[in-house]
Amino acid sequence: MTKNPTSLLTIFGLLVLMAGCDRPACENTNSIFSKFAPDAKEYKDELVKQLANVEKSQLSYWMDTYQENNDAQRILVNIQGKGLCAKILLVVKDSEKGIEGLLNNKGLGYRGAELENLKFDIQQDSVSTEFIYKEISGIVD
Repeated sequence: MTKNPTSLLTIFGLLVLMAGCDRPACENTNSIFSKFAPDAKEYKDELVKQLANVEKSQLSYWMDTYQENNDAQRILVNIQGKGLCAKILLVVKDSEKGIEGLLNNKGLGYRGAELENLKFDIQQDSVSTEFIYKEISGIVD
């Protein structure tokens, strides 16, 4: 049986395109990230420590899920680079710069999209740790 080379090339091309739309693989090696959920204070405090050891320009951010709780909007984002493989739960307050469409659609259709030049603030005290979304320069879907 002879196979059509055009069909094989088309299938190969589709597989390459599908693989290219996802974030690079990373593996968590931090036991705190494995033990706690991203909304736990222990997880957030460890993430603050890890972020202090990594140059921000070496990190990549990928949309995971949109969450809404008591009228608060949050986005869960995969964060990775330079040995860091974690999730960051960002609280979206007044600033929607760059993610208006994502918020309006409640994240639908954005899972796996890269969030370019993500900026956020860290508000931390003895009781809570929050990552507050500031802005992104674009979304690569």
